[in-house]
Amino acid sequence: MQVWRDLAEVPAGFGPSVVTIGNFDGVHRGHVDVLRRMVADAAASGARAVAVTFTPHPARVHRPLAAPPLLTGDEDRLELLAGTGLDAVLLVTYDLRFAAQTPEEFVRRYLVDALRARVVVVGRDVRFGKDNAGDLSTMEALGARLGFAVDVVDDVRPDDGDATGGRDPARHRWRRWSSTWARELLAEGDVAGAARVLGRAHRVTGPVVRGDQRGRGFGFPTANLGTDAEGMVPADGVYAGWLVRLRHADGTAVDPQERDARLPAAISVGSNPTFDGVSRRVEAYALDRDDLELYGEQVAVEFTARLRGMERFASVDALLATMADDVRRTRELLGQPSTATS
Repeated sequence: MQVWRDLAEVPAGFGPSVVTIGNFDGVHRGHVDVLRRMVADAAASGARAVAVTFTPHPARVHRPLAAPPLLTGDEDRLELLAGTGLDAVLLVTYDLRFAAQTPEEFVRRYLVDALRARVVVVGRDVRFGKDNAGDLSTMEALGARLGFAVDVVDDVRPDDGDATGGRDPARHRWRRWSSTWARELLAEGDVAGAARVLGRAHRVTGPVVRGDQRGRGFGFPTANLGTDAEGMVPADGVYAGWLVRLRHADGTAVDPQERDARLPAAISVGSNPTFDGVSRRVEAYALDRDDLELYGEQVAVEFTARLRGMERFASVDALLATMADDVRRTRELLGQPSTATS
C-alpha cells in the first residue's frame, strides 16, 4: 500500500480511483467491512482504492480539551488500513488552513485533481469543508458537476450472532460498529467487548522506559510504557494479554518469528495506590521472565481480558499474594503451561 503524507506526493496521472474519506480511528469491524467491499468494487472496475484520512484527528484541532482519546496512533492505523487491501492512503495534515477550504475546494483539489476519483464512497452523515458545511447532498451535487459518482454506504451493524459486543446484548443489539462504542467499552475496562467491536485485541504502543523498578525487587519485573504511548489506555485494573516487541532499541524492526517477539503478560494499568503512586502507567510483566532488557524498545501491549480492578492493599504480602494469583489466572486465560516455580 502506498502512503502519501502530502498532496505533492501523489504521482501525476494517478487513477482512476474509488475514494473514501474518514478518520478511521481504530479501523474497527465496520470500517473493515466497508473498505474491503470498496477494494473489491474498485478492482472489478479497473480503478485504484484510496482512503483519505487525517492527522491529527480534527477534534484535536477544533476542540482539543474535548477531543476523544484515540484508539490507534498513525503507524498502527496505517498498518490496519493496509490489511484491508487498499492501494493507497493519503494522510492529510489537518490544521486550520486545511479546515478553511470550502467543500468544493476540498473535493476539487484532493478528490478530483489529485486522485481522479471515479467514485466517492461516503456515509449518510458525511460532513466536509469549512465549518462542516458540506454534506451528502453537497457531495452528490459536486459529483454530478465534476464527474464522479457517489456511493452511499449504510451503517454496519452486528448481526444476531455478534449482538453480544457489550456486556448487555439487548442494549447493543442494534448499535453500529463504531470507534465511540469501542472507547466506551475500554473506559469500562471491557477489553473483550472492545475486541469484538474492533475485530482484534486492543493495544497500546510506545517505548519501554525506566520505572521505579519496584516490581523487579518483588520478582515481577515489568516493561513500563512511556507517557507518549499511543492508543487509548483502558480503565485502571489488571489484565491478561501480550507484550509484543516491535522495534529494537536501535530502531530495527523485530521479526515476528523472532524468539521472544510475542510474550504472554500480566498487565497493570493505574497509579499503584498501595505505594501512593500518582502517575498513571501501563506496566506489563512477561510471565516467568526476569532476563529481558527492553529499555528503549518499541513495544505493543495487547489487552485480552480484565482480571480485576486496581486496589490498595494493606500490606506488601497481601499485594504479592494477589499478584501471584493474577499471574496464575493470566496463564490460564492465555493457555500457557504452568511452571515449576509458578
